[in-house]
Amino acid sequence: MALSHPEATNLTAGAGAGSNRRNARQEEEEEEEEEEDDESSPVSITSITLQKVPHLREQEQLADLQPAGPNPLDRNPFFHPTDGFYISPYDVILRQDAPAQGKYLAYHRAGPRNQIFFHPCTTKAAIVTCGGLCPGMNTVIRELVVGLWDLYGVRQIYGIKAGYRGFYSHHPGPLHLNPNLVHDWHKRGGTALETSRGGFDLARIVDAIQHHGFDQVYIIGGDGTMRGAVKIFEETRRRKLRVGIAGIPKTVDNDVGIIDRSFGFQTAVEMAQQAIHAAHVEAESAVNGIGLVKLMGRSTGHIALHATLSSRDVDCCLIPETEFYLQGRGGLLEFLEQRLKDKGHAVVVVAEGAGQDLIPRSDAQKQQRDESGNLVFLDVGVWLKSELQQWWARDHPEELFTVKYIDPTYMIRAVPANATDNLYCTLLAHSAIHGVMAGYTGFVSGPINGNYAYIPLTDVAQAKNQVNTNDHKWAWVRSVTNQPDFLGL
Repeated sequence: MALSHPEATNLTAGAGAGSNRRNARQEEEEEEEEEEDDESSPVSITSITLQKVPHLREQEQLADLQPAGPNPLDRNPFFHPTDGFYISPYDVILRQDAPAQGKYLAYHRAGPRNQIFFHPCTTKAAIVTCGGLCPGMNTVIRELVVGLWDLYGVRQIYGIKAGYRGFYSHHPGPLHLNPNLVHDWHKRGGTALETSRGGFDLARIVDAIQHHGFDQVYIIGGDGTMRGAVKIFEETRRRKLRVGIAGIPKTVDNDVGIIDRSFGFQTAVEMAQQAIHAAHVEAESAVNGIGLVKLMGRSTGHIALHATLSSRDVDCCLIPETEFYLQGRGGLLEFLEQRLKDKGHAVVVVAEGAGQDLIPRSDAQKQQRDESGNLVFLDVGVWLKSELQQWWARDHPEELFTVKYIDPTYMIRAVPANATDNLYCTLLAHSAIHGVMAGYTGFVSGPINGNYAYIPLTDVAQAKNQVNTNDHKWAWVRSVTNQPDFLGL
């Protein structure tokens, strides 16, 4: 999609037709037609607002910054740029969901520009991974290195070890990276640069960026890491530094908003199938057997939802976005008792953030936080297993009963990315490189409706991607599992 200028634009999209501008009178006529016949009327879009991506030239001291030259891809033997190869400022991606009625957001399309703002021979880039492990982290690192080296001729590329704290930790210092060193990293799980939570000291991090002379910083991490990246971007601007900051969203939970999905998510869903299958075998092989699987998802249940839909062996899926209860009519225990009578076994999948308000906590536990500042969750799987065993012992003391509890969290986090995620990680990394080399900063690269875009870091840091329990996908889950809606109390 292309807009003629980066202002909010009034558009009307006819059904099955391209978007065209309309004047106010035409919009009024269409609204009148809509009242007469809702089915045949066009869909009216009152405005499209293009979300501006910060550029180095917007800094006052860099207002006269000139391009470093034409894109090196012009001379790359593997590329043959033709008309339309390079992305123009007017190529934008429309966000599908409207944040307000009739108002839509658009983002600059990701990809190479015909001019670059960094001299490859003097550019010094840093790459850092933060937070928990996720399939594909090594692939992103590898593709950042290979992309900078092969596409743009950058030779000074450094890995920051141990997360944000690695910027100001003097031992061992930044690791010089090159394609030979990282050539097989995509086959390995985890992150070769090591990672950690916490350690965010803004002044010391930006001091280190200045000290090492980094003028490009690629930050790989989840929502907390992206919030830190926003602060780094703002501080580099405050200090009037010529530094491009790009975020690459990483969260196996798929809870980063705006983008279609985060890398590693599809691998996680695929691996979760093995745990669910094992739980189903265990439950089916026992008398009154229940297989209980806890999957990742602190605030969102995307992994549990997609794993349930993919498996078809799950009888109940519990996610943070929906409350549930154990006792009484329409509760979980009543449902499982009927399931055991009908089938002789059951499989329950629970996301780690589900049911946290049901688990008894001490005052100390209510205040406990991890290194990232998040409330420390109690193990809902262990608690639910105990509740199920107590229920059966109380109500059916003479009958056999088995609960097999499986927590595959660290098995899933530590595996290499599958083929789909490996390809996705490559596109994310190259999109980020193209954006930074073009002079953009303070942005995240990611797909919106299947097309890669540049999204302001501030937008991504504030957005959440929660399961919409009112849409067809959650209805599909309930139709597959036949689980209760837990609205009885």
